[in-house]
Amino acid sequence: MTELATQSTEKWAKPAMTPTVEYFHSRLRQIVAERLAASGKTWEQCVEDQDLELATADFQAVDHALLDSGYRYESSAQISLAENPEKYRPREKIKDTGAKITDEQGRLLVGTGANVFKIAEDVIGTARLISTVETVMDMLINGVPANTIAVIDDSGGTLTAPILEYFAGVVCMGGTVRSHLGILTREYGVPCVMDAQLDGLRDGDLVVVEYTKPPADVYAESDPQTRARILKLEGRS
Repeated sequence: MTELATQSTEKWAKPAMTPTVEYFHSRLRQIVAERLAASGKTWEQCVEDQDLELATADFQAVDHALLDSGYRYESSAQISLAENPEKYRPREKIKDTGAKITDEQGRLLVGTGANVFKIAEDVIGTARLISTVETVMDMLINGVPANTIAVIDDSGGTLTAPILEYFAGVVCMGGTVRSHLGILTREYGVPCVMDAQLDGLRDGDLVVVEYTKPPADVYAESDPQTRARILKLEGRS
């Protein structure tokens, strides 16, 4: 994103949580201010004037302006990327740097994440990459394999909602503990880590996830020592 409207510290207490939201908020405030000034009316009069209301075309114009700058959205659902690929950044594959970091028991570290809620014991299961509707449909028809730890790149939670309760655990590569998927897993009682940074994890790996770590504080700075580790069990894949 090459340009953001300046945030007014006099009226607005703080900027939005993300640059994208701040961009939209600032541009829409600008449109409203320009229309108010051009109308010559008071704010009270403008509130009841339907001709001055923001319309779909206004939101589309802001959207197009942002995309024309070269910015591309992070897709929050598979349907977005499938229907409008030109608007979204491509999904990143799980990286594999070849790093061989092991813990005190010789288990290979393949990732860390922010724990949504704490449970009594860590979970051992098979990592299964779930990122397409086809995979979800197959599991709906044929059942979710036992001890599946779902590795998901969509923090929205819509994709896996029909089978979420059958997972032994979830590892999500996006979002925060306040994302939709984090909320759903908490309600279902399915252990989950969000914002997972993965390195070398492969589909079918037998892993243990440290869901016994204290839940992440979304308001505090991230401390690597507090993140739950995802460890591959040696010799199993």
